[in-house]
Amino acid sequence: MADTHYDTPNGRLRGYLATPEGAEPRPGIVLIHEAYGLTDDIRRTADAVAAHGYLAFAPDLYSYGFAPQCLLATMCTLLRGSGGRALEDIDAARQFLLARDDCTGKVGIIGFCMGGGFAILAASRGFDVAAPNYGQVPRNAEAVLSGACPVVASYGKQDWMYRGAAARLEKALVACGVEHDVKEYAEAGHGFMVKHTGAWALAEHVPGLRYVDSAHTDGWRRAYAYFEEHLH
Repeated sequence: MADTHYDTPNGRLRGYLATPEGAEPRPGIVLIHEAYGLTDDIRRTADAVAAHGYLAFAPDLYSYGFAPQCLLATMCTLLRGSGGRALEDIDAARQFLLARDDCTGKVGIIGFCMGGGFAILAASRGFDVAAPNYGQVPRNAEAVLSGACPVVASYGKQDWMYRGAAARLEKALVACGVEHDVKEYAEAGHGFMVKHTGAWALAEHVPGLRYVDSAHTDGWRRAYAYFEEHLH
């Protein structure tokens, strides 16, 4: 489990790689961080994914320059709902895992908040399964999700930022004929799939951002079920 670097069409970026025990090849999973960036909470989440038997790689999408400027550029790509540097860097993360001898050649993607939006955009870009969590659904969702891999998504009904997003995503997936499992948790808001610590834990005191253990546990159960089915 260590910070590392990987090459993208736009330069060399940082990332965090967590590897499972054992020498046999494993499927890979790219983890896309929240708007907070590649925090220790995301690193711990990658460690947990690796403990379930996957090569877990979390790229740092802000590591090419001044962090606020990187955040702005990354969010602009997300709001546009189309190509941009961030999507190229995410695809390079997928290629980074595929190039490893200990990868089986199957790679999924999971994202949280901002990363959940990118997991939706990336679902039709070569991944074998996508797990967007409380991510923005693009206006052109049907065009974006045409030809997408299977999708397992989790949202919170108390999430004031993305009210109705789960229903919009499911409608687009149905229209595109994409295998999916979309669930909205009545008791949950935003951010429940990552347990925040340190200064970031203060965000959980904001209405609509409270961590909900039951939604966290079931969301991950469903995600791992899809990973097991589509990556093995």
